Amino acid sequence: MSSSDVFISRAFLRYWRASAVSGLGTYVTLFALQALVILTLHGTAADVGWLNAARWLPYLVFGFVVGAIVDGRRRLPLMVGTDLVQAVVLLAIPLMWWLDLLSLPALMLVVIAYGTASVVNGAASMSLLPRLLEAKHLQPAHARIDGADAVASTGGPALGGLLVSAVGAPLAVLLDSLTYVYSALTLRRIDLDEPPPRTGVTVRGLMREIADGVRWAYHGSGLATLALATHAWFVGNAIVGVVLAPYALSTLDLTAFEFGIVGAAGGIGAVIGAAVTTWVGRRLGTGRTIIVSHFITTLAVIAMVLAGQKLPAVGTLAVLMVGQGLYGLAIGMSNSHEMSYRQLVTPDELQARTNTTLRSLNRAVIVVVAPIAGMLADAWGMRPTLLLAAVIFALVAAGLGATSFRDVRAPA
Repeated sequence: MSSSDVFISRAFLRYWRASAVSGLGTYVTLFALQALVILTLHGTAADVGWLNAARWLPYLVFGFVVGAIVDGRRRLPLMVGTDLVQAVVLLAIPLMWWLDLLSLPALMLVVIAYGTASVVNGAASMSLLPRLLEAKHLQPAHARIDGADAVASTGGPALGGLLVSAVGAPLAVLLDSLTYVYSALTLRRIDLDEPPPRTGVTVRGLMREIADGVRWAYHGSGLATLALATHAWFVGNAIVGVVLAPYALSTLDLTAFEFGIVGAAGGIGAVIGAAVTTWVGRRLGTGRTIIVSHFITTLAVIAMVLAGQKLPAVGTLAVLMVGQGLYGLAIGMSNSHEMSYRQLVTPDELQARTNTTLRSLNRAVIVVVAPIAGMLADAWGMRPTLLLAAVIFALVAAGLGATSFRDVRAPA
């Protein structure tokens, strides 16, 4: 697969560039929001859990409806519009900070609004890609997108750490707002002839379309095994997402910049994972590549736990970076195979519903688990809670390995 095979479409190149730039800003914001809760608002792990739940709550509330609506609309204009909405919403964070109105409840409201726009944007974005590329290019294209995302996840936390140290967490969010503006302007230049939007949709018809999407995702498509395993994977991921920041900043006493370096290590791992995933997939197949990735995730979290042993400061930082690097490697290897397999077996008219149904339930897991994980971390301690996440990842990998999914190969 040559580079020109993927990038032969100028439309895809613009799509990829918009995704890469806005992705960088998003990683800065994710870092800044966690730092804001811990360092600016002096919050706890439970507070980080509530913030993470707020971020993904719109998927639980609106996800199923959004998928059905997006399947009946032109996807590119929706992406442009929601990019601009996200840019405007994020401006509220530094504004409230400047007016001395910033609090955890206020921050959660902003994050819910931001997440609502993100639901629509994500449904449109993932459903647009099969319209830009031939089916045979989807997995390598996803690998290229993951590679850009991995670079963003490398530079984003490091840049976020520098910005938080230099100007504070609230102002660091401004960068993400600008990247969404860039993304909207870039996407507007894509020339794509999409089917006309459906008209005359009734509430009953919309409910029927939602039900069709759920039935396809969990019955008619053959995606159910992977879908259920991914839901379970998100339980472990939600725990890590809540615990890692307070674990690093409070328990291990890392600085914001050092925590940014840890995040950058995860990005480097993801870059490597995205670079080798097509090669690995051709040799192992889709199913085995995903299973191996989940076992690597298990090892990654165990390494994070070991960083809490009595080590010199440099050793603590190094071991945590190894854990985060392996975590990024696993995600970089698995994501393109999961996404391309889902898209390849799903017809165009069901793309948004299928993608958003599964994404919504994955994010619903975070909404439920994140606050619980925060409370468990405060009650049990950070390391036992991380060990729980490692056990969950191991069970997901072993469970998939015990099914026929291990022999799955993406259709050509």
